[in-house]
Amino acid sequence: MAVQQEPQKTSTKERLIDTAIDLIWKSSYGAVSVDEICKAADVRKGSFYHFFPSKIDLAVAAMDKAYSEFKCMMHELFDKSVPPVERFEKLMEYGLAHQEEAAEKYGMVCGCPFVSLASEMAPQDPQIREKVEGIIMRKRRYYEDALRDMLDEGLIAADTDVEATAYKIYTFVMGQLMLARIQNSLEPMKRDLRTGLFTLIGLDQSALKKSA
Repeated sequence: MAVQQEPQKTSTKERLIDTAIDLIWKSSYGAVSVDEICKAADVRKGSFYHFFPSKIDLAVAAMDKAYSEFKCMMHELFDKSVPPVERFEKLMEYGLAHQEEAAEKYGMVCGCPFVSLASEMAPQDPQIREKVEGIIMRKRRYYEDALRDMLDEGLIAADTDVEATAYKIYTFVMGQLMLARIQNSLEPMKRDLRTGLFTLIGLDQSALKKSA
């Protein structure tokens, strides 16, 4: 008879990272102190500095973990076996569902944690700026691959600048998330995200109707 193992407890370091993700996403980097993070994580302050030299280092670790989880989802959403139009459809569905879950959990629309932290701290700290720039670059590659497949299928104009369009997609989606946080409402995103994104891509309107 196999002996059942008890589930492993979350490590102190993981608790600090998970708590930082929650608190910074809901509020802001500047509004959350090390003391508040330690209290919410039920960790002594000395233990905090054992793992992280500063709050910035914790924020970078939190971004790494959040993106690692998001990257797994992006691999699934943008798998080459999925038709390119459907990849963007799935991205929008996932994004809205994720925002709805966060709004229910925190009682407010939270937007994108990367954008919120970057807009606050990137001008001041090179670690945050470099981390965010790396995340942006990796996200854009998913969009570029899907756009190239659209080109191959004749769904978008042959002279489409894939790299420039991928960047526009990123800024459009991030802008939608930022406005949703400012307005504390997901309704504009639900109304405008899909049409705006596909118009930006230059997707043929007949193809857009077929995929609706």
